[in-house]
Amino acid sequence: MTTPDLDAYWMPFTSNRQFKKSPRLLTRADGMFFTDDRGRQILDGIAGLWCVNAGHNRPRIVKAIQEQAAELDFAPPFQMGHPKAFELASRLAKLAPEGMNKVFFTNSGSESVETALKMALAYHRVRGEGQRTRLIGRERGYHGVNFGGMSVGGMVANRKMFGTLLAGVDHIRHTHDLARNAFSVGQPAHGADLADDLERLVALHDASTIAAVIVEPVAGSSGVLIPPQGYLQRLREICDRHGILLIFDEVITGFGRTGNAFGAQTFGVTPDLMTVAKGLTNGCVPMGAVFARQSVHDTFMTGPEHLIEFFHGYTYSAHPLACAAGLATLDTYEEEGLLTRASELQGYFAEQLHSLKGEPHVIDVRNIGLVGGIELTPRAGEPTKRAFDTFLDCWEQGVLIRTTGDILALSPPLIAAREDLDRMIGAIRTALRRLA
Repeated sequence: MTTPDLDAYWMPFTSNRQFKKSPRLLTRADGMFFTDDRGRQILDGIAGLWCVNAGHNRPRIVKAIQEQAAELDFAPPFQMGHPKAFELASRLAKLAPEGMNKVFFTNSGSESVETALKMALAYHRVRGEGQRTRLIGRERGYHGVNFGGMSVGGMVANRKMFGTLLAGVDHIRHTHDLARNAFSVGQPAHGADLADDLERLVALHDASTIAAVIVEPVAGSSGVLIPPQGYLQRLREICDRHGILLIFDEVITGFGRTGNAFGAQTFGVTPDLMTVAKGLTNGCVPMGAVFARQSVHDTFMTGPEHLIEFFHGYTYSAHPLACAAGLATLDTYEEEGLLTRASELQGYFAEQLHSLKGEPHVIDVRNIGLVGGIELTPRAGEPTKRAFDTFLDCWEQGVLIRTTGDILALSPPLIAAREDLDRMIGAIRTALRRLA
C-alpha cells in the first residue's frame, strides 16, 4: 500500500514528528484485530480508544448505519425530532442506575462534560441558589479537552499551555497511593478517607458556593486509578450533606467496561448526572450523552410551556446515524451479554496482569473489570520514554496498547477471549524484558 502524504494532518495527542518518521497506519479492522498498511494483524488491546467495546466491524451496526444514511441523513434537533432519538433515549434510561431516566444527547465525551457542568450551574440557578457557581474536580482527573473539562480536570500536561481556564474551580486530592495500595487486586483497601478532602474545600469556599463535584469512577487517562473501597460512597454522602450535585464521568467506564452497564452500578453509588460517550455507539459514529436524575430534569420544567427550558445543544445532537448506530450497538450488547462479560473475565484478566509483578521496571499493577494499568519506573531524565518504548515494542509484536505517562493501559474489547488476554500480557512481558 502506498503511504499517503503525511504532512498536512496535525494529529491529536500524538508525537507528530516521531510518528511521521515511522508511521503506524491502520487500514482495516475486524473483531479483535486491526490490519496495518503492511498487512499485519494487530491485536487491539485498547478497544480502539476505550470505545469499541463490542469489537470491530459488527454486521448489525454496519447495516444500521448504511440503512439510516439512505433513509434520513439529518434531522434538525432544535424544536424537531426523529423517532430513533426517542427510542435510543428510552433504551438507555432502562440501562441506567435507578432514577437516572432523562437523556440529553451530545457528540463526544468532552461535549458531555461541558453539558453536565452547564446543567449543574443552571439547576442551582433555577432553584434560586444562583450563588452556587463553583465546580470541583479532582487531581489527575480527565474530563475531555474543552475549557470546562480542562478546568475541572487535573492532568497538568492538558492544562499548562492554555492560560487560566475557568474561574471558580478547585480540586480534591487524587486517590493514587503506591505506598499503601501497590499491586491491589480490584479496589484498593486504603483511601476512603481521601473523599474527606471535599470537606476541606467546603470549609474553604462554603458549601453554598459549590454547584457540583465531578469525578471518574475509574480514572482512565491518568493511569487506571481504581477507587478505594468506600471512597465513592463517602463522596456521595458529603455531596448530599451539603446540597452539592455529584457528576460521574463514565465516558470510559460506561457500557460494560467494569462488569455492569455503568460503573455506578459496579460500585453501588448513583450520581445526579452521568456523562457517557465512546461505547454508546461502539465507536462507529461520534456520540455522547448526559444522564440526569428525574428530579434534576423536572426542576427545569417550569414557566410558560412555549419557552426553551435549557439553552444548550448541538447541531448534531441525536444525529440520525448516531442514533441508528447506538440502537444497533445496544442490540449487540444485549444479544451477546457483553455488558456483564467483563465480570466473567476479570478474574482471569487480573491473574494475567498481576503475573507481571516482578518483571523489570514494574512498580504497580491495577485492575477492575476489563481495565488494566501497569506502572513503570520512569527512566532517569526521560519521563514517559520507557512506557513509550514498550508501546513501540508491542506494536512491532502486533499488539496495540496505550500509554499515559509511564503507565501502560489495557482495555480490550469485551469480546476478548482468554488467548487474546494472554497475547497482550505476553507482548508486554517480552517488551519489558528487552527494555533498558
